[in-house]
Amino acid sequence: MGVTLHVCITCRAGQPVQEGEATPGARLHAEIVAGGVPEDVDVVPVECLSACSQGCSVALSAPGRWSYVYGRLSEANAADVVAGAAAYAAAPDGIVPWRSRPEIFRKQSLARIPPIAIAQEAAE
Repeated sequence: MGVTLHVCITCRAGQPVQEGEATPGARLHAEIVAGGVPEDVDVVPVECLSACSQGCSVALSAPGRWSYVYGRLSEANAADVVAGAAAYAAAPDGIVPWRSRPEIFRKQSLARIPPIAIAQEAAE
């Protein structure tokens, strides 16, 4: 199974947005997609990650791995988000060594969520 990079496209990052103007979150999503992502990373736009007071936010998840939510991002961080997603995809448990993380992933983590345990009988 691949990695999912959720990008909040409704995020206003505390900025007023005029009618018809793209939100900061939508612009971040567009920059991530335009820059290209690794084959094993799916970019999924979402309508809210409930991190509204933390600027633009993204979440990384994959089955059996730790999940992360990062905030205080902008479209200028798109390349670092992609680099962080690639490092996450290469980490079997989702835990990327500290020094291998882009700086924004070291300093702007909002949450780390443990993998969901699957009961043995449910897996069979």
